[in-house]
Amino acid sequence: MTVVVDEFPYLARASRDLPSTIQHALTPGRPQRTESRTRLLLCGSALSFMGGLLAGSAPLRGRAGLELPVAPLDYRAAAAFWGIDDPLIATRLFAIVGGTPAYRREYVQDDAPSGPDDFDDWVVRAVLNPARPLFREARYLLAEDPDLRDAALYHSVLAAVAEGNGTRGGIAGYIGRKATDLQHPLTVLQDAGLLARDPDPLRSGRSRYRITEPLITFYQAVMRPAWTALEQRRGADVWRRSQRRYASAVLGPGFEETVRQWALRFAAPETFGGIVAEASEATLTDPASRTSQKLDLVALGEPPPGHGPRPLLAIGEVKWGRTLGRPDLDRLERARALLTARPGWDAGHARLLLASGEGFTDELRQITARRPDVLVVDPERLYSGD
Repeated sequence: MTVVVDEFPYLARASRDLPSTIQHALTPGRPQRTESRTRLLLCGSALSFMGGLLAGSAPLRGRAGLELPVAPLDYRAAAAFWGIDDPLIATRLFAIVGGTPAYRREYVQDDAPSGPDDFDDWVVRAVLNPARPLFREARYLLAEDPDLRDAALYHSVLAAVAEGNGTRGGIAGYIGRKATDLQHPLTVLQDAGLLARDPDPLRSGRSRYRITEPLITFYQAVMRPAWTALEQRRGADVWRRSQRRYASAVLGPGFEETVRQWALRFAAPETFGGIVAEASEATLTDPASRTSQKLDLVALGEPPPGHGPRPLLAIGEVKWGRTLGRPDLDRLERARALLTARPGWDAGHARLLLASGEGFTDELRQITARRPDVLVVDPERLYSGD
């Protein structure tokens, strides 16, 4: 017999001895363990609490036979789950609701955009509508984790990241605190699965934080600044005047992350000349000109045995709302030349990737046709190609 206890963190918070009670019952050699055919499944959405059940000196450490984190759907699976076959609509939708399956049914009453002309209306009636459960979901995501006690501080940190402040110093400047004061809230948000820390592969010791749940990014960038108007059911007006914020703070970064996931999960090894082991953004510094350049994609191969240079398979420029052309390719070529001259990297054959939601100039497409080291990636390829 299988016994399922859902949202176990709430139960354990009300009865703090419960994990120890379960530990005692499941002690090796006790009849409750050796003679019972019962299988106990403890489930919960508070990742920090669930992850701590089996850690260190926790009572249930050594008692579990299965630990199964359930990840959200990837962007391709999410599009299929929502029944969206238009890559442009799928990209815009995923930037808002991500890959959480529950948002497809109960939270929007089985409502999905019927086409490009319906997308804006869908956002207003399904996401910005106070009568729909999805409206307050981003707030509840923080409230459901018992470790997130200072809600105002955590919302401020997430708002800073949503506004493009990905470094600890940038976050501290945005919320008016010292960088040293952010160690605890950043760690708690990472443990809760709401923030991810991505090391910069080109700058040792540097990293950037990003929000892992698209709905939180959308809430912080679009909904939170206009919350009063939204509660007054003026969602259509809010959405109309939030298009620039949505494009720059939500859709643009979401598209960049989708391209990185494509390189990591779906691109064929032949596309990059090897298996992509890591894909992230990075900042490249030019010592001669003392300038820096952001690379939206840095795709690394598997580390070689010994101490040889690591393969750098591709660098990329990713822009959702701009047509890419020859000047963008020239910048990538200069970046590749700098990386080729750097010790520790095998970048001489790195592919130059340009991804856009708006398309590419005819000149760039002609260059791509005769140069195998230049790749152009559009939403169609992201969702159906390799």
